[in-house]
Amino acid sequence: MSTYLTGQLDEALKQAATRAGFPGGRPPGDDARPFRGIGPDDIDPGDAAGQRPGTLNAVFADGEAQNSGLVLDDGTTASLVQADLDTLAGIDPSAGPEEVTLSTGDYRVDAAELPTELTTDGTVLVTGLSTTERDSTLVSLDITVAGLSLAGLVLTGLAGTAIIRRSLRPLEELSAVATSVSRLPLSSGEVAIPVRVPPAAAQPGTEVGTVGLALNEMIDHVTSALRERHASEMKVRQFVADASHELRTPLTSIRGYTELVLMSESVSPSGRSALERVDSESRRMSSLVEDLLLLARLDEGQRGEVADVDLTELVIETTSDARVAAPGYSWGLDLPEDPVEIRAVGTEIRQILINLLSNAYKHTPPGTSVSTALTVAPGPDGGTAILTVTDSGPGIDPAFLDTIFTRFSRGDSARTATEGSTGLGLAIVHALVQANGGDIRVTSEPGRTQFRVQLPLASALTQGAS
Repeated sequence: MSTYLTGQLDEALKQAATRAGFPGGRPPGDDARPFRGIGPDDIDPGDAAGQRPGTLNAVFADGEAQNSGLVLDDGTTASLVQADLDTLAGIDPSAGPEEVTLSTGDYRVDAAELPTELTTDGTVLVTGLSTTERDSTLVSLDITVAGLSLAGLVLTGLAGTAIIRRSLRPLEELSAVATSVSRLPLSSGEVAIPVRVPPAAAQPGTEVGTVGLALNEMIDHVTSALRERHASEMKVRQFVADASHELRTPLTSIRGYTELVLMSESVSPSGRSALERVDSESRRMSSLVEDLLLLARLDEGQRGEVADVDLTELVIETTSDARVAAPGYSWGLDLPEDPVEIRAVGTEIRQILINLLSNAYKHTPPGTSVSTALTVAPGPDGGTAILTVTDSGPGIDPAFLDTIFTRFSRGDSARTATEGSTGLGLAIVHALVQANGGDIRVTSEPGRTQFRVQLPLASALTQGAS
């Protein structure tokens, strides 16, 4: 377009030069001899007849400007300034049209020598036309092309986005399925994986369909493995429950007969020591059996009656019992002024407190301070009761913290144990807390170990039910 418009401008420039050199018109038959038959005085650059605005003419003789004129927008003419004349004086007549920048703008100019036989030697006529229209057209074209290109890119981007989204929609379905599976509570005993990749995204023949089909097969395999694991675990739990139930009677008989012999028979000192040892171990085994039965009942959902429980009173009672059982420890209480009531099974909450307090003094050396605190945390759902048991013992091994609430998990090497541990106490606490709608966490470092139990307040449960 620039070449085309410049060509038109050159043609108009040639015509303007002709009009400037022949105000009355070019003589017929003398097309090859421009400016023939006129002298430099016959050329009047100030004559705007037939000239369009923006046309300039200047006559130079021996490099000196003789006269000049620039056609203004209103049709009048004005002389060129000296700086513009100096620029035009350097135009080479043999070089053809060229572009220069003058004080009034950019121009396309051409120089022509007048015939030497009719004019003074070295007389040159310089004619110029403003390039404003051409440049404006090119700018408009640039803007138009840029705008259309941008619009085309935007439309192409939108269309591409739509096409890509449509082609990637099966991948999004696969991602949603994988995300759903990752959020299932599989670690808490959930064995069913109800989500699957839709059939449309699980067809062989395409890359996405092959991946979807493989994902469904993997989910089926995991589901089958979980069901087998769950069935095996339930068999083990049932066996433990049955064995524990069957062991209660013989253990009770062993304890009874041992006590009877110790009270009624005369035995040697060594025999008495052996019988007392039998009695002690039978009591320990009975406690283990009771713990196993309690866990079995929780697994089967067998619980006591839920009622309003005064948690403050239970904390006071269990702490007092612990103070009597372990007088060599420093016991502390931090309770709110008003009673804290929760809705739970009272015997289970008592068991939680007993296990936490006994765990504190069984696994720490004498002289350790054990503090029990009870606070209430308000919340949008009615608030929660926060119970903490903190001791100043040596702390728990960080490697044991991840499995501390697992059944038969023992960390006696991490804390000084004065009594044997079955590894069921904290597992029972965890199960009882969850059964009552709460949560338990533990933090430990040398010199400070804290068990933190959260239980919903009775008012919170009432609001939720209403």
